[in-house]
Amino acid sequence: MANDSIVVLYTSLQVLIAVACCLGNLLVIWAVWTCGAMRRQPTFRFIVSLAIADFLVGAMATPLRVLAVGRVQMSFYGCLTACCGVIFLNQVSVFSQLALAFDRFLRVIIPFRYKTMVTLQCCWWVVAACWLMAATVGFTPLMGWNNHTGVSQSNRSECQFLDVMSMSYLVYFPFYTCFLVPMLIMTIVYCCIFILIHRQLRSTSTVASYSYYHKERKLARSLVLVLVLFAVCWLPIQLMNMATFYGFTVTQPALYVGILLSQANSAINPVLYALKIQHIQAASKSIWRRFFQCKDQPQSSQTSGGDNCSNPRKTEDEKDTKSVETTEQGL
Repeated sequence: MANDSIVVLYTSLQVLIAVACCLGNLLVIWAVWTCGAMRRQPTFRFIVSLAIADFLVGAMATPLRVLAVGRVQMSFYGCLTACCGVIFLNQVSVFSQLALAFDRFLRVIIPFRYKTMVTLQCCWWVVAACWLMAATVGFTPLMGWNNHTGVSQSNRSECQFLDVMSMSYLVYFPFYTCFLVPMLIMTIVYCCIFILIHRQLRSTSTVASYSYYHKERKLARSLVLVLVLFAVCWLPIQLMNMATFYGFTVTQPALYVGILLSQANSAINPVLYALKIQHIQAASKSIWRRFFQCKDQPQSSQTSGGDNCSNPRKTEDEKDTKSVETTEQGL
């Protein structure tokens, strides 16, 4: 009876997290889409890629997780495909955050050439590469690295995540290779970013350069917070998988907590964007006022808002970038 109560509570929390994931990330995607200034900046392409992955966690991965705990009878490869989809979306988040880290690094190290090197077309190619690499990692078990001897492949049986997924795959590939290594790279990249920004802020002699690097530092801090929370939310379940692989016993309630934490990360990210990134915050408030508070905006405000997030002037980020490009301050 107690076990049934835990399962009901676990499922209820999953449903709440799924709804929060869908609504929050849909608002982020909508905010970027309706703001011309953000659409023209490569950084927000990567943020949208991450938001789409988080949205799909709520819309697809969480229902698949619910299915993959023995509630539905499926064929072996049907269950395996559902479980691979969960791994795939997790890897999209990792690779999107890795792309974000390198994007911020390029903005700091080559501010004069950034716009010519990092074009919107280039960003689309990087985003496509992130999703392709994530698909390669996530769906590798379908090519044979699975527990094909642990579950009957011909008969339908209860779908259990750890019954069809190979623990060696989960530990060596998604965790060691595609989680810890990117995390280490991102940590090094962000450390380099903050060191370079600190040097520039100390040595700069113009207001424009100081303002540019100050804003870069603020955005980098926000993205580091996203990265830290991602690691905090995903490490428990990854460490539990590793403990199971090396012969340690992990209780079912602890496993449930780890899974809920990993899914909650996708609901936390939109809140961080709205609180920490000014452009998304302004666009989200504009959408909220326009559609949820039923307040009519003047026609002129709506026209200008579509281009630069309810600001008739050019965004501060664009102005600072142009100012830096015209200054003679070098790196």
